[in-house]
Amino acid sequence: MVYLMGIDIGTTSTKAVIVNENGEVISEHSFEYDIITPHPGWAEQWPDVWLDAVLNVMKESLERSELKPSDVKGIAVSGLYGGSGVPVDGDFKPLRPCIIWMDRRAQEETEWVKKNVSKEKIVSVTGNYVDSYYGFTKIMWIRNNEPDVWKRIYKFVTPKDFVIYKLTGNLVIDHSSAGNLGGVYDLRRRGWSEEMSDILGIPLEKLPERITKSSEVVGHLKKEISSVTGLLEGTPVVAGGIDAPVAQLSAGVVDPNEQVVMLGTSMCWGTLHKGEYISPSLVNYPYVVDEDELIYTFGGGATSGAIVKWFRDNFGESYDILNREASEVPPGSENLVVLPYFMGERSPIWDPKAKGVIFGLNLKHTRAHVYRAFLEGVAYSLKHNMEEAEKIGMKISKRCFIVGGGAKSELWVKILADVTGVDMIKVKGNVEAPLGDAFLAGLGIGVFKDRHDIKRWVDIEEPIKAERQRVYENLYEVYKDLYEHTKEDMWKL
Repeated sequence: MVYLMGIDIGTTSTKAVIVNENGEVISEHSFEYDIITPHPGWAEQWPDVWLDAVLNVMKESLERSELKPSDVKGIAVSGLYGGSGVPVDGDFKPLRPCIIWMDRRAQEETEWVKKNVSKEKIVSVTGNYVDSYYGFTKIMWIRNNEPDVWKRIYKFVTPKDFVIYKLTGNLVIDHSSAGNLGGVYDLRRRGWSEEMSDILGIPLEKLPERITKSSEVVGHLKKEISSVTGLLEGTPVVAGGIDAPVAQLSAGVVDPNEQVVMLGTSMCWGTLHKGEYISPSLVNYPYVVDEDELIYTFGGGATSGAIVKWFRDNFGESYDILNREASEVPPGSENLVVLPYFMGERSPIWDPKAKGVIFGLNLKHTRAHVYRAFLEGVAYSLKHNMEEAEKIGMKISKRCFIVGGGAKSELWVKILADVTGVDMIKVKGNVEAPLGDAFLAGLGIGVFKDRHDIKRWVDIEEPIKAERQRVYENLYEVYKDLYEHTKEDMWKL
């Protein structure tokens, strides 16, 4: 029996699983950490936090599995979207914390691009437009604001590729990570763009030269890593990818029009196509299997899961209690609407100054009403992104897989179905991205030959039916209008 390890480096925790070749989970372990927020709208992390977490989960998951080190035949690593990436010097020493996806500081750089580079040009090359979400604007911010750091930078390295370098001694970047950087990645040619590099002032020599497939073996475990983790020296390490498409893969989604919503700290709703549905209002980059053919297009809420945790931490006791109370509140929370924009927002509004709003409060409303309205606000955000895809002609399935921590809430999943009008399908076990990583490891070492083999791993639950869409139609229109009516005031704040 072949055993495979998948590791996902998340924004607030890292998780590893070991599975057998049939996709059965043998063991798993996770490790939590924090984000550094030195100023409002800023979000950073030192990469050693990720490395320590990865070494911890590798060691613990192996010990819990009770397997021999030689039983684990391959490892793959996915990771959060690392924004700028980790700026390292020639000795691979980090020069400053990584400016991660959540960070919104690069607003002047975003405005410069909008004024100096035509939308048609940047979209035609990269498949994406410009926003402070994208890593290339964060790189420009470092260049413009930290010249002493800039002149010492050897490479910008994504979170998971920093870890892979430490595990193997090899520096690479996969196509999903390169494409999500935006700005300087040519989506059609599947490589760095010298033209956009010159226009934006981002030297390509500061980016990894080797762009790989997510299922490619990129190195082997070093002796010192083996001694720390217990895994066998020389174990193959596979490139992996950005966590959102790897989580989509974990649901068995490998064909056009299938869709998945990953609901964790943020929300990523994604679907696949062959390049015919590129919209600058969504994010577009190569998928993590069959990269030469498939494009992963997604829209997402920056703080979709984070705001629910924020509510619990400040006003609640536990998710179980809050969900139980909110389930007694009628759909629509008795005309209460929340804009879930607590740290700016990504697609489809792309507004770094967007604010959270609780609208319609009266004396009848309780904590349970507000909590339910938070869940519904995220569902409106999901529907908004689905609508954006449909505007450009995408044929979206009437079934949507859901993975991530949010899938644990039966109430929330039901609200998502009712608001969007799409049946939600939970995957048994809800292992998420680490399972997708384990499959990529299997592809990389030849255990599997075809992307469709992942479907044999996936066991789904009964669909949660969409039944109350009409109840939410008017409130959804209020949701969209509310942002349009308040966005100027949000900028004034």
